Amino acid sequence: MMKNIVSVFLAVFSTICWAQEKVNDSLGTVNLNEIIVIGKKTSLHLKQAKSLTSVEDYLSGSTKVNMIKRGAYAWEPVINNMATERTVITIDGMRIFGACTDKMDPITSYVEVSNLAEATVASGQQGSCHGSTIGGSVDLKRNQFSQKKTGWNGGFNSGFESNNLQKIIGGSLGYNEDRYYAHVDFMYRDADNYKAGNDQEIAFSQFTKYNVSANAGYFLDKKNILEASAIYDRATNVGYPALPMDVSLAEAQIMSLSHKYIPTSGFISKWETKAYFNSITHKMDDTKRPNVPIHMDMPGWSDTYGFYSKINGKIKKHSFLVDLNSFYNKSIAEMTMYPDNPGENLMFMYTWPDVRTFYNGLALEDNIALSSSEQLRVSTNIGFHSNTVANDFGLQSLQIFYPEMDATKNRFLKSFSGNYTKNIQNFELGFGLAYAERAPSVSEGYGFYLYNSNDFYDYIGNPNLKNEKAMEGNFSAAYKTNPFTTKITGSYFYFSDYIIGKIDPKINPMTIGAAGVKIYEAIDNAVIFNTDLNMEYAFLENWQLKSQLTYSVGKDNEGNNLPFISPIKYSAGLSFKKENFNASVTALGNLAQKEFASTYGQTKTPDYLILNLNAGYTFKWNQNVVKIQSGIENIFDKYYTTYSDWNKIPRMGRNFFVNLAFSFN
Repeated sequence: MMKNIVSVFLAVFSTICWAQEKVNDSLGTVNLNEIIVIGKKTSLHLKQAKSLTSVEDYLSGSTKVNMIKRGAYAWEPVINNMATERTVITIDGMRIFGACTDKMDPITSYVEVSNLAEATVASGQQGSCHGSTIGGSVDLKRNQFSQKKTGWNGGFNSGFESNNLQKIIGGSLGYNEDRYYAHVDFMYRDADNYKAGNDQEIAFSQFTKYNVSANAGYFLDKKNILEASAIYDRATNVGYPALPMDVSLAEAQIMSLSHKYIPTSGFISKWETKAYFNSITHKMDDTKRPNVPIHMDMPGWSDTYGFYSKINGKIKKHSFLVDLNSFYNKSIAEMTMYPDNPGENLMFMYTWPDVRTFYNGLALEDNIALSSSEQLRVSTNIGFHSNTVANDFGLQSLQIFYPEMDATKNRFLKSFSGNYTKNIQNFELGFGLAYAERAPSVSEGYGFYLYNSNDFYDYIGNPNLKNEKAMEGNFSAAYKTNPFTTKITGSYFYFSDYIIGKIDPKINPMTIGAAGVKIYEAIDNAVIFNTDLNMEYAFLENWQLKSQLTYSVGKDNEGNNLPFISPIKYSAGLSFKKENFNASVTALGNLAQKEFASTYGQTKTPDYLILNLNAGYTFKWNQNVVKIQSGIENIFDKYYTTYSDWNKIPRMGRNFFVNLAFSFN
């Protein structure tokens, strides 16, 4: 542990002391609203140290985002130490809901880095334009095309990783003309079981995945564009070593049709209207697991129809946003148990009883330039949220516990926020206040005997839950010179009616081996505090040093630690780039999680520190680019696990990778 503390101190101290020369600011302008644009608008994967990494690994570079890992595939993003119930994840602004009761299909798994232009991470109420949220949002924006360059474009990608023998192959092809464009992108990944440190194989960690992304647009004139878009993603034979079941199929079909109006003058700068549909199918499977007490099938389906109409504009000192959005979601999940004795009857139940969710929301935002050095941002979001249990059998099952419950529950959700920013020479200071509400998720409101393998309890939803509410206070301070940039941000969330599972000793569990049953309840209050420090320093023309440090704490109304709250996390990286060559070494780790949530089934997690090394070279001729990137992750093959690894599943040991990317215009 002392070694890790020294590493943190040296990384931060060296960054401060060497602040003398020019830096290329990867965050763009430093501003208080805490919206972090991690990527760039084109060829994102060509700008990464590991060109063909996963989207989840890419998002982990933000101090606001952590990942809960249940295997080697499809990690669950956590924003401000809040899981997906309290956050919003969108693809090109579209609401999408997973079909798995165990969160094995996060929305981030349906996009590939090869077709991703940028990912915008919004903290707290900065992301409320996409719907009700408390923790924040992530919007994954795919590559966009325009009239600026005509002709064919595309590329080819391939990669290999030694640890789990992952094979990666992909390609893209597009054509732009004065009046239209079309583009298609394909990516295939196939991996065997990975090995943790000390060459320990982690069984059931394999996966196979296909992703196809396509869009086409037509310019009605210079101001109006019609665009059609589609994503097809299919994962098969996906192992989840931290869970008792694997996944035989995870399939997503995502489609949209949009109209964009981009005038050259007037107070409206952009008006986009989009209608979309997506269908998610997810099938959990335990047929490949040994010694299964009773075989189960657990399929789930989630269909969403939605639209939004978003206007950006400017009137004098006011830059405004108006966003009208709506969606209708249908979520169904089943469980069928197959007894060993052929004479016994099958046992069937709905774990999500065909829950229909209808939402209408209006988001308003105004960025006011009070002066050349002062800015005020105010926003509000008002929404109508309705849940209906459409399946009579599922409704009757829930009425065993809630005899008076109605099939339909209506709610009104509201939020508002204000942020003030002040620039003083090289400094930027700011603070903000916000209030937000959210409705219970489908699992929290209507889940029926959902087994949590982390704390060994069955969970039952509660349709009578109140809206969860949170007051938020945030601050930021930034300093920027030519060679040096540093920024510290913090956020404090005070929750009322905080939704969490509580043990009910009167109810017997259904899952074999479960410790008991928890019912979702709204406790009086809870708090979560997050703070992070980012530093960047460039020196000797070609060298750059980056470091990050985060600290978080979360408590419930009785002073117990909340689950999955990050301990002190840090990283430091030194990179070199000259002409077409690049290389970097990074160190990252956590301190020991001593304040773990024992009340909620967690145990202590030790500290760790790992080192990664990579290098690459880019060949260019005419408009063609070939990039070779290779490296070693976890150089010293350390065996380790983190606070966010489900059931303390160990992470990958030493891994050699090589990525090859070719692109042409």
